[in-house]
Amino acid sequence: MAILVGLLVFAIFLIPRWALAWRFAPEIVATPDLAPTQPIAIVFGAGLRRDGSPTLVLADRVATAAALYHQGKVGRLLFSGSAHGDRYDEPAAMRSLALKMGIPDDRLTLDRQGLRTRLTCQRASEVYGIQNALLVTQRFHLPRALALCHASGIQAAGVAADLHSYSGRSSRIWELREYPACLAALIETWLPPTNQAARLPKDPYGT
Repeated sequence: MAILVGLLVFAIFLIPRWALAWRFAPEIVATPDLAPTQPIAIVFGAGLRRDGSPTLVLADRVATAAALYHQGKVGRLLFSGSAHGDRYDEPAAMRSLALKMGIPDDRLTLDRQGLRTRLTCQRASEVYGIQNALLVTQRFHLPRALALCHASGIQAAGVAADLHSYSGRSSRIWELREYPACLAALIETWLPPTNQAARLPKDPYGT
């Protein structure tokens, strides 16, 4: 009996991850030059260092988005993440880095209410009116991000932002986290849209 329970728990967490990876694999490209042309790229937050600068993971996402812009794949970038006062502001940090990479400020939109992947996708659709987009994040995150954005009514393709080799420990943590997160994402795609996105205002600093 214990073995059956263990196998059931194992399947509950593994199958959603595998299913999303299989379903969205055709919609993920490895480099910006392989991406289709879309009006905008949605770039997901990924944490800041103690000095307020982007982590390597987040910097890679911004750099990938900048490459999409410079290659003419997108005309705008939406930076979505969380902000907690002046010392922690993911979208602002992403903007500062993008400006250094030659992206015009009027091509950037900041959403400081992207507290979770689902909220980023919902707000992109409901608040910013995005219907077609490229999603920019690391490959491990793309199947879940694509599932949630599709569920929010956005036709999207994913562009992997794996520009560096990340630490083994961090990579393992991210991969393990995706198993319960993918299960939660599947459940969320079946549930009615939360009204949390509608309650959160459009970022006053966005464009």
